[in-house]
Formats: sequence, structure tokens, C-alpha cells
Amino acid sequence: MINYIKIRKKTLGLIILLITSISAFSQEKIKISGKITDGKNQLIPYASVTFLNKTNSAFSDAALTDDKGEYQLQLVSGNYDITIEAIDFKTITLNKDLNVSGNSENFILTKDNTSEQSTEIQEVTLTATVKPYKVELDKRTYDPSQDIISKGGNLQDVLSNVPSVEVDTDGTVSMRGNSNIKFLINGKPSALLGIDDGADALKSIPADQIEKIEVITNPSSKYEASGTAGILNIILKKNKKTGFNGSITGNLGYLPRTSLNTNLSWRKNNWTWFLNGGGGYNRNKSENNNEYQYTSDINLLEDGQSIYRNQNGNSKGENKNYNTTAGFFVDITEKSALNASVMFRSYNNESTETINTFDRYVDSLSVNRINERNSVRINQSNRKNNSFQADLGFDQKFGDNGELLSLAASFQSSKSESFGPITEEIVYLNGDITNKFNNLLSNSNNKTFLAKADYELPIGENSKFEAGARFDLKQNDYNYFVNESKDGAPFVVLDRFTSDTYYNEKLTAAYALFKSKTNKFGYQFGLRAENSDINVRFKSLENAVTTEVKKNYTGFFPSVFLSYDLNDDSQLLLNYSRRINRPRSWFLIPFMSYSNNLSLFSGNPDLNPTYQNSFEFGYSLSKSKITFNPTLYLKKSDEVNFYQYSGLDEDGTTVLYRKPVNAGDETNYGLDINGTYDPFKWWRIMGSIDLFGYKNTGSYEGFSYNGSGFSTRFRLTNTFKPDKKTSIQIQGFYRGGEKTDSQNDKSMYAVNLGASRTILNGDGTISFNIQDVFNTRSRENTTIAPNYTQYSYMQYQPRQFSISFSYRFKQGEKVEQPKKKKENTGNFDDDEEMPPM
Repeated sequence: MINYIKIRKKTLGLIILLITSISAFSQEKIKISGKITDGKNQLIPYASVTFLNKTNSAFSDAALTDDKGEYQLQLVSGNYDITIEAIDFKTITLNKDLNVSGNSENFILTKDNTSEQSTEIQEVTLTATVKPYKVELDKRTYDPSQDIISKGGNLQDVLSNVPSVEVDTDGTVSMRGNSNIKFLINGKPSALLGIDDGADALKSIPADQIEKIEVITNPSSKYEASGTAGILNIILKKNKKTGFNGSITGNLGYLPRTSLNTNLSWRKNNWTWFLNGGGGYNRNKSENNNEYQYTSDINLLEDGQSIYRNQNGNSKGENKNYNTTAGFFVDITEKSALNASVMFRSYNNESTETINTFDRYVDSLSVNRINERNSVRINQSNRKNNSFQADLGFDQKFGDNGELLSLAASFQSSKSESFGPITEEIVYLNGDITNKFNNLLSNSNNKTFLAKADYELPIGENSKFEAGARFDLKQNDYNYFVNESKDGAPFVVLDRFTSDTYYNEKLTAAYALFKSKTNKFGYQFGLRAENSDINVRFKSLENAVTTEVKKNYTGFFPSVFLSYDLNDDSQLLLNYSRRINRPRSWFLIPFMSYSNNLSLFSGNPDLNPTYQNSFEFGYSLSKSKITFNPTLYLKKSDEVNFYQYSGLDEDGTTVLYRKPVNAGDETNYGLDINGTYDPFKWWRIMGSIDLFGYKNTGSYEGFSYNGSGFSTRFRLTNTFKPDKKTSIQIQGFYRGGEKTDSQNDKSMYAVNLGASRTILNGDGTISFNIQDVFNTRSRENTTIAPNYTQYSYMQYQPRQFSISFSYRFKQGEKVEQPKKKKENTGNFDDDEEMPPM
């Protein structure tokens, strides 16, 4: 205890030292360098190059080429109008996104024939040097193109490397320890992530289809208020090169793991067509152990109740997934754009889980009232999911000052089916044997419709008003069926586990925000209102009466963002937001699951939403060799916790029951530090550390959630480039333990390794990686209840490795230039696909 206090005092002292040493915030900038030549490839000295930021004129800058015709400066990433001027040469203006580039772009510009002395400006070369992630006012953006370890993998693998994001052994994603994350694809909820497929859905999105990931830890009122941990916005790749372009990536690994994916685009004039898709096959295996120990007087137990139980399980399975997305973007006029896309996704999983159980239990007819039994349970499962999504968007600009109206609609459908026979053999100490056979069938049919409108009105040069409205409609149908046969007897339906549920949710929202900047002080104030109208109807065979639960609640969610520029490179930031955690649909269904008959989960129809207040204060330093981005955060919320208790089933066997309840409050605070350091041109270090404290209070039916402590999460990635074509990456991860009155989570660590090499004149890349080199990535925890303890161990995926090959083909290297100055009105990103670092 004394050592703990000393460690906590030292850590708090470190936080205080960091706070006092931070004198400024800075908006992260990228280094831009270039050269200007004429038609004879002669450098042009003393030319003027002006960068006009399309979003905020305060970020605009200009430079003159030196006597060698070269220039350099630093800019905040964004969209710019670039103007090149030189004596006796035509003034040239073009538009370009400067953010996640990293290579040279050549632009062919026409000669000015109106002057006899004019000659052609042959090329403008822009080179942007960026870090793997960048910090903006309200989000962080992570570029996975430089992530070697996840090459050939999927979205879950990429998220494992994103700063402030953690993926648990069972695939659960969390941000700063909170798993209540709102996932978006290209800014919208998506059937590509499934409705209730969890980690399986993340595995169906290939890593090579991901352009970038936006991490929004404290969203403004413009965003949907759900997700107390924040928002992860997955931006998929698009390409705006002229002609036909694309890439194809193949992957082969162990455990058997193979995939083939492609990204294709074709652009001509105002039209851009794209097709992304692919498929994969992989096998997986996991193991788990659960140990139950009754801690009170066994004389108080009834017959059949367990004194000690040990369960060992292992699971093997294989997955097949396919997905295709096709669509187009078109600039209808200079001020209006239309985009549309459709997506199809198919997922199939076949698995077999074997659970061996030893149970020492109370038996009044036995010696010392104690008996024993052993059982082997085999769960077979075949799960299928088919999803469809259609999106339509329209952007209309008014005037020349940036006034914009954006309309979007989306329809999503997801159908899932799961079937599996379950066999179990129970052998008692006296030699008696009982055989059970179950059939389990579940179906879900989920539909979502979304419509929204967003309006932007610039006021002067430094102010903007934004407003919008949104409507979501969700309709989910769930059907469960379980029957059983004992010792060859006829099958009977298990009424308790057979049910039908209908879930309907209507969400209506509107928001308004105003942002402005006066001299060095910037501010943004926003308010969002959301009304939730939920109707749940459920019926089980155990109770033939249909029960209906209705919930209707309205919430207001303000946000405040403040900034102060100390100088051109330093900025102070402070923000606040209020968020909501709505119960997931299956959390409201009061029926038991049956995959493990000794550990049953049920929902709670009385569950209510919880609310969170979140504060952040951050710092961003960006130099040529170093970036340093610490953020102090404080989050306080009422909580949904899980109540766990034991009881007897119909056969007189001890079962652990678990359900969500509104009980307790939680306070989280900490210092989240992300940074990079380039000690040499061939070595980059990227680190992420979260020093955090927690305090939980509350109880339910004698089950305590009280607890407080201090812990850490740490990730360190080293990237080495022995030559221009080769990269080697080593990553280590550590998560400290946490402890409350009812839960004790052990620490965990893992090491990953990857390497890549560019081949075929830069058109191909071959990569190799090993996940969990030392096979240490597992989860251990102990649950402490009033009269028993339960120890749990799980390793969701053992060590695995893969090799992948990616080939990029292109018809057009040059970005098609408009015949006259024109604003880009398409609702998409202009970033082009970049090869690995």
C-alpha cells in the first residue's frame, strides 16, 4: 500500500510537472517544399507561391523561391488554393489537399500565349512530410499506410495500433478504457460493420481499404450524442487520379489466413467511378478457463449448489467474408455535386467449442454432503450474415463565400442466422451418465433508415454558423429457439429460452453551432437536442403474454471549444461536451442466452440511458523531428454495470447469471500522451501512454462496484528504414491492471513485428508481420461476489503471422486540372493513395 501511494504521488507529480512546463498549444503543421521550373526544366528564382486555406484564412501563408528556384514553409494541413506568380510568366492557380501526402506530385500547366516573353511553367513539385497521425481542433487523424504490422490484416488489426485506442483479447474496442464507442464509416453508421456481429464485423473490412481513421475523443454538438467514449470514423479509400487506377492486395498467413482485395477507380471529366471489394478466409482458435469457488459456509447451501467448479474450454472455427462497394461522384455544376454508392457484405462462421467441466457440489445423500461430476459439452455453431447498404448524397453551394447545404440519406439492412447442435455428457462419481442434446436456432432481421441535412453559413472571414437536422429509424426483429432431449427421450422445447422480440427506435435530432476567431482567440459553441422514442415488444413460451416496454426521453447536449494562439505555432485548447450512452437493443431483452448453460446472460427492460460530462485540455507540439501531444481529461458519468449472482437451474445445477443494471457512478481522469521522434532519417519512434485514475461507487443487491486506483496503458512502435525501399517495425504494448471491490483485472502485454519492401519500381509492396511474438496476449480477471469468487482466463487468438503482396496500377499520374478556377464541391476527400513509408 505504501509503494502504491509513492507511485501515485510520483505520477501525479509528473502530471503537475508536465502541466507547468506546457506554455502553449500548437496546431500541427506539415512541411511543404517544392521547386518551380519552366518548359526547358530551368529553375525560376524569386517566384511567389501563395497558399490560401479554404477553411480558415488565418492558416494561409506564402513564400518566395530562392536563387535555385526552391522554397519551403510549414502549413496546417487542409485544402488550399495555390497561386504561382513570376515575372514574365503566367499566373497559375490550382487547388489541392495538403495533408496525408508524402511523395511528389507533378502538375502540367498550359503556356501563356498572351505575352511574347511568357514561357511555360512546366512543373510544380510539392513534397509534404507528415507524421503517422495529426492533431486537429476536434479530432486526431491516423494514417494506416505506414503501419506495417497490420498489412494484410483487417480493421481490428489497424485499430490495435491507433493512439488512444485499445483492442481487447476478445475483439472489444475501447478508447481510454471505455468501450462505448460510436463507429462510423465515411461519417455515417454503416451496415458494413454489422448490427450485432461485434468483433466479427471489424474483421470483414480489409486494412488496405482504409484511407484513415478519425479519433474523436470529445465530439462537438455537430455529431450524434451517443458514444460516451467518443467516435471512430473510418474513412475508406477513394482515388481522384485521371483515367483508370487502382491496387490489388493478396495475403497469406498462419493460422490459415488468406485474402484478396482490390480498390479500383476511373475518372474522366466530372465523373469518378469506384469499386472496392474482396474476400477472405481464415481459421481461428481460442482457449479459456473459469474457476468458481464458494466462499461461505457450505452448510448453508442446498442440494446441487456448487462448492468448487473448474471449466476449461477451447474453440476452433473458420470464417469466410466478402464485401463489395461501388459508387460514383459527379460535379453536376461548378457548385453542386452528387454521390451515390451501394454496399454488399457476406459473412459466414463455422465453429466448434469444447468445454470440460469439473464440479464439486452439495449432495445430502453422499458422504460429507459432497459429490462430484465431470461433463463434456460440445457447442457447434454456423452463423451467417448478409448486409446491404445504399447511400445518396447531394451538396449545393451558394454564392462564392462558402455557403453550403448538404443532404444525405442511407438505407441499411442486415440479416443474421445462427444454428448449432449442442451435445453434453455428464459423468457422476457413482458412474451414472446423463446425455443431453440441444438444437439452438436464432434469427435477426435489422433495418435502419437515416436522413440528415447540414447547413454552413460563413460570416465574414473568420466566423461560421452551422445547423442541421437528422432522423434515424431502427427496426430489429429477434427470434430464438432451443429444444432438448435427455438420454434419447423425445425433444421438448425449452420455453425459457424460446422467444420473439421486436425493437423499434426513432431518433430525431437537431443542432446549431457558431464558431469564430477574434485576433488570437477562437471559440465554438454548440447545442444539440435529441429525442429517443423506443418501443420493445417481447414474448417467450414461458410466459405467453406479450409484454411491451416504451421509453421516450429528450436530452440536450452542449459543447464548448476554446482556443488561444500564443504565436504562429502555439495554441491553447480547452473543450467540454455532454454525451449519452443508450442501452443496446439486446440489453433490453429479458431472455437468457444459451451458448453456455452454466453462465447465462439476460437483458433488462428497465435499463435507462446514462449521461457523461467530459472535459479535455491538450497540447500539440510539432517540429521537424518531434511531435508531442499530451491531453489532460476528466470524465464523470452514471453507469450501467453488470450484476452477477448464482442460482439453481431446473436440474438443480449452480448457474451464474449476469445482467446489466443502472447502478453506480464512475469518474475517470488522466493524462493521455502521444508523440513521435525521428532521431535519424532511418529511425522513427511513435509512443502512446495513458496515465489514468479511476473511482467507481455504487452497489446493487449486495454486489459492490466501489473501487479506485491508478493504472497505465502504453504502446511503443519503432520503425527502421535501412534503405529507401525497406521498412522494419517493432511494437510493444502494455496494459496495467485495475481493481474494484468486485473486479480485479490483471495486467497484459504483447509484442508485434513487421517488415515491408517496395518492389517493381515502386508499384509493388511485399510485407511480413508476426502478431503477438511471445504469445502473451490474454486476459485474466477475478470477480468477487458476496459469497463466491470466479477467476477467468481467455486467449482469444494465439500467435499468428502473415505475408502480403500489394500491386498498384495506374493509367493517370496527373490530377486532371479544370479549365478555369473551380471550387471542389464533391463530398469526399481528395487525398490520393500513398505507398508505405
